[in-house]
Amino acid sequence: MEADLRPHRSRYWLNAKAKAEDPAAFAAQVETVCTAYAYAPMLEALGCHVVSTDEMPGIQALERAAPTKPPRPGKVERREHEYIRHGTRSLIANFNVATGAALAPALGPTRTEADFAAHIARTIDTDPEAAWLFVTDQLNTHQSASLVRLVAERCGLTADLGVKGQAGVLRSMATRAAYLGDPTHRISFLYTPTHTSWLNQIALWFSILVRRVLKRGDFASLDALRERILAFVAYFNQTAHPFRWTYRGHPLCR
Repeated sequence: MEADLRPHRSRYWLNAKAKAEDPAAFAAQVETVCTAYAYAPMLEALGCHVVSTDEMPGIQALERAAPTKPPRPGKVERREHEYIRHGTRSLIANFNVATGAALAPALGPTRTEADFAAHIARTIDTDPEAAWLFVTDQLNTHQSASLVRLVAERCGLTADLGVKGQAGVLRSMATRAAYLGDPTHRISFLYTPTHTSWLNQIALWFSILVRRVLKRGDFASLDALRERILAFVAYFNQTAHPFRWTYRGHPLCR
């Protein structure tokens, strides 16, 4: 064949609208995130933790209806097709860019504004006097009024925050994001462009969790799911190391 075409195959993809609408602004955002990753080891040494954070919602606690048959010579592992569903949990997790450790994971039934703010508070509590830079996406719960109040409280910022939906810092998502992204604050947030999950390092860690724990998991209860995930985090952190992030925000080839 003159062209290697396979019309019977297709796959989904997600267009990065920000890149199409304003390529220069998109490139600047991507480069800023990559620069934060590049300087993370130095910042860690200076007492500032660069942390990639996000949620993995709807993790199912599935119990196979029959025991899994282990692999034997000439035969692959066989898992029962039918399962018992015991419910779901949402994981909110951090990945320390400089050390590679998974930090302060939170597992619960929801991932609300309050859940995310509580998770950030617990993360900060692991080193209360340190500076923190959280790399995350632009989900509304990551730009919430609860998060603004938390940052103001922990940074000792006493200026009036205004009223949500009406005036001041709390007025809109844009004003809240600007406040949370203020680099002069000891605790700040760096937002990735819309539809660039590949730019958030915690997504790489989530893929490891899926392959090593969830994909072949057999969980008799929600507690069993929780215990297995937390045990994996503890195991992972014993030999944790940072990802070798080579992308710098510019095209990989010219």
